[in-house]
Amino acid sequence: MPVRELPSLNALRAFEAASRLGSMSLAAGELHVTHGAISRQVRALEEALGQPLFVRQGRGVALTEAGRTLNESCTGAFEQLRNAWTRLQQSHANSAFVLGCSGSVLARWVIPRLERLRRDLPALTLHLSVLAEPAIESMNGVDAVLLLAAPPWPGGWQVHELAAEYIGPVLSPRYPDAERLRELPADALYEEPLLHTASRPQAWPDWARAMGLPAQSLQQAQALPHLYFLLEAAAAGLGVAIAPRPLVADDLAAGRLIAPWGFRATPASWALCAPRQASDPRLVELADWLRRELREK
Repeated sequence: MPVRELPSLNALRAFEAASRLGSMSLAAGELHVTHGAISRQVRALEEALGQPLFVRQGRGVALTEAGRTLNESCTGAFEQLRNAWTRLQQSHANSAFVLGCSGSVLARWVIPRLERLRRDLPALTLHLSVLAEPAIESMNGVDAVLLLAAPPWPGGWQVHELAAEYIGPVLSPRYPDAERLRELPADALYEEPLLHTASRPQAWPDWARAMGLPAQSLQQAQALPHLYFLLEAAAAGLGVAIAPRPLVADDLAAGRLIAPWGFRATPASWALCAPRQASDPRLVELADWLRRELREK
């Protein structure tokens, strides 16, 4: 019969714990199993060797000669494993967590909150990366992406949904018709130049449907390449823009923009997404922080 190279790792763990602690019961407590499970694992080793590894000693156990020989190797091997695991954990914890997002989300929402994030999560070293749509889908070079999107999600992702998306029209108080529009219902926007982005043509129709208005009657005016430019154009008084509430919350508070008709929910949500196999604990920690920040607005 061929000789097995190694016995079960679980059996060796049970033996190592029992020999180190001098007790089957203490070993069971450390490994979160029953006393019987430890005994069975040790007995399997003894049967494979054809000789005992322990003898009873008072309320505990003591090693036999064979047990001492095996223990010398086990102790060194498990200590090496523990040390390597600790080093890997420390190395992982000290490495940067790379977060990708669009330039608009980065400029208008993430950067203004970086100081608070560093204060609240001091152990997290965060590196930021601006990603275009194809890079976001592939997640190349990043640990996670922060985005606004709607299901269905790609099958290879794990998705931490953070908050529902709310969008609404915003304009500058300096816009020529601002005072008049403040007093009018939302359908007054059918007569106004509606700024929009080519990357999200459905934003205005989504909002109109949420308001119970006919989306096909909207007259979209100038298109801008990114949401950041769209909102700067609105702030400059060039027209009425459509935007997610968190991205304009600071401007609304400062009076730079106004939102006379409020915000409405869309099918999309804010989400922190990572590859499905990712197991970095910082991902959950960051998701919880982002969720709290979005809830405040």
